[in-house]
Amino acid sequence: MFSRFSPAAKRILRAAEQASRNHNHYYVGVEHVLLALLEEHDPAVDERLRAHGVACDRAQEALRRALGTGDDRLWDGILVTPRVRSVVRLAESAVQPSALVEPVDLFDAIWEEGGSLAREILDAAGAAGNAADSHPVAG
Repeated sequence: MFSRFSPAAKRILRAAEQASRNHNHYYVGVEHVLLALLEEHDPAVDERLRAHGVACDRAQEALRRALGTGDDRLWDGILVTPRVRSVVRLAESAVQPSALVEPVDLFDAIWEEGGSLAREILDAAGAAGNAADSHPVAG
């Protein structure tokens, strides 16, 4: 399924699964993928964050709070949510047929898909980051 993914993008998806396990969740959601992207600090993703005015540390903190911790459970496997499948399809459709999906393509797909809690957190971290960066002009 992920044959069109670069090693870096595959690493993000593995890290998202690990984030799910770290939070005792039985699923990988878009929020786990975004957390993995933010923790990886891929230069292209960092550039997108700056372009959107998103404060990475605020987004990470908000994601961790939103994810919380699930109940202890036995691991029979982890489900991938339909929204993650949608994000993966968007990322794959955004690249040329001969190109590989990169981490920034996953970020762009999360941004474009727009309906997830992950996007809401990015929007809020952007607004908070912009408010923190704006200083009244002394006059």
